[in-house]
Amino acid sequence: MNAKRILFIDDEEDIRTLAGFCLESEAGWIMLAASNGLDGIAIAETEQPDAILLDVMMPEIDGLQTLAKLQGNPKTKHIPTIFITAKAQASDRRRFYNAGAKGVINKPFDALTLASQISGFLGWC
Repeated sequence: MNAKRILFIDDEEDIRTLAGFCLESEAGWIMLAASNGLDGIAIAETEQPDAILLDVMMPEIDGLQTLAKLQGNPKTKHIPTIFITAKAQASDRRRFYNAGAKGVINKPFDALTLASQISGFLGWC
């Protein structure tokens, strides 16, 4: 079985590093990273990851704007996206799901269960 490829778009380098370590060591997945939405969209177009983890609060374009651009792009609209955010009240979650997210993971996330949470949202179990 091929390793899953996950694109993590987050402006915080420490969080990207931690997530990459978790996904690679716990699940054997490959993590691609982008520090902002525009770079993330470009990477998603060329690399075609199996899924995208997307931070909500980022400078320039935020997670919701990034998701809208991904969904409006024929090359990336099929890639499932999961929000990872500290902003996870019920009303926020509804907005994220209505925007097309496949899941919402709270920050700070549990490093040991991150891969299984992603698998659960995407039916990879």
